[in-house]
Amino acid sequence: SSEDIYLMDAWFGRQDFALILCTGGNHDFELQKRSAEFDDPFSNAVYLDRRSHEYLGVKFFGAPWVPDLYGQAFFVKDSDLADKWSEIPSDIDVLITHTPPSGVLDVSSSGLKLGCKHLMAAVEASEPKLHCFGHVHASSGIAKHGNTTFINAALVNRQYELIRSPYSFKI
Repeated sequence: SSEDIYLMDAWFGRQDFALILCTGGNHDFELQKRSAEFDDPFSNAVYLDRRSHEYLGVKFFGAPWVPDLYGQAFFVKDSDLADKWSEIPSDIDVLITHTPPSGVLDVSSSGLKLGCKHLMAAVEASEPKLHCFGHVHASSGIAKHGNTTFINAALVNRQYELIRSPYSFKI
């Protein structure tokens, strides 16, 4: 609901950070609706929806698209995902998505691989220093492949209970 967006924005405003970046995910129906109406639905965070943002010389890009979840927020058909992910600029330092790339921290608790092959191709092409994502709660962690460090920053379990501490890293 719009109340949830307000509460989230208020929570962002209480955090002690110079900058908060976020993107949407498959449960964020209200955010999907509001992002279609406003460039930035938050006043206390920068919403990355196919957008870049530069801060202190670090270039960020974020996008919320999710494959394989028809009926969920930010769902994009497989046939359109390669074009969507090709929008990732080649000069970014940090990529923020909801979905993981295929083969990296993408295995569900039932053993399904939920990463996106089109996203992995785009990551290999753009080679960000860091790619942060979530979505697959069971595969939270850090991995390095090539020149990119990947962080699945999922902090909750399948019941949405907080079970991990936030990841902290320096760029």
